[in-house]
Amino acid sequence: MRIAVTPGEPAGIGPDVLLCVTAEGAPATLVAYADPAQLAARAARLGLGSLRIVEDDGVDAPRAGLLRVRPVPLARSDDAPGEPDPGNAPALLAALRAAVADCRAGRCAALVTGPLSKAVVARGAGIPFSGHTEFLAALTGSVPVMMLAAGTLRVAVATTHLPLRAVPGALDRDGIATTLRIMDRDLRARFRIAEPRILVCGLNPHAGEDGELGDEETRIIAPAIALARKRGVRATGPVPADTAFTPARLAGCDAVLAMYHDQGLPVIKHAAFDRAVNVTLGLPIVRTSVDHGTAFELAGTGRADPASFRAAVALAAELAADG
Repeated sequence: MRIAVTPGEPAGIGPDVLLCVTAEGAPATLVAYADPAQLAARAARLGLGSLRIVEDDGVDAPRAGLLRVRPVPLARSDDAPGEPDPGNAPALLAALRAAVADCRAGRCAALVTGPLSKAVVARGAGIPFSGHTEFLAALTGSVPVMMLAAGTLRVAVATTHLPLRAVPGALDRDGIATTLRIMDRDLRARFRIAEPRILVCGLNPHAGEDGELGDEETRIIAPAIALARKRGVRATGPVPADTAFTPARLAGCDAVLAMYHDQGLPVIKHAAFDRAVNVTLGLPIVRTSVDHGTAFELAGTGRADPASFRAAVALAAELAADG
């Protein structure tokens, strides 16, 4: 199986974790959409100079110590860990476009993305950039659902990278019902769960306390759950977010839908930061990613932990195994 990889911000730890996992051996053929000169320089810095970096030949033959590359030249291809250059932003987006095109054409079975700096990309590309999830959705004309997974713990979010003050206005009945439908469909098709059970969080403390602490639960979230249930989705809630992640609650569901980024994701990152994987549901391709950021201070030091990238590759291979 061939898996496309975009290492992300070259000044961050994306190249480090890709190179480390390549050196030890990955469960699939990794094809990096990146600048080979920058990868070679980082490999040398990390003491991985014996790692072979070759231009992709289209072959599916995973081999420890060999990385295939589809060259995407950076504006600054010298290795500069911890020093992001906005001039590289167009190349980073070009790498994503090329990787997605190859996945959609069947040349690669899945996409694994390394971390990007949203601010650096926005400044360098001259466009608003709120993250991989939104960019890939626009690129493929899809409605995305961001979900983090670590074993049987799966947490999706109804809104993604928004300021907290914008969250209530971004919630609507049809949008949440669509999110639940996409979760149900991909949990069945990708994760092979026959009848997914989805627990839905409320927005406000105590799920609104019968309207005393906010009415989004009664006005938006509960009607969305009812609509999703009419469409065959086994969704329950809204439940208070502070009890949604107790062992008893989690034992009765296959995934949790939180209303916003920092309501649900800190829980899974606390529980499994070194093995959690970011999965974008709703795309026409399999896409996974690390659950961490660029970590500029660790780039090039050899101290970056590749566990999340390793898990992202393994999950991408698993999800893409049956097409």
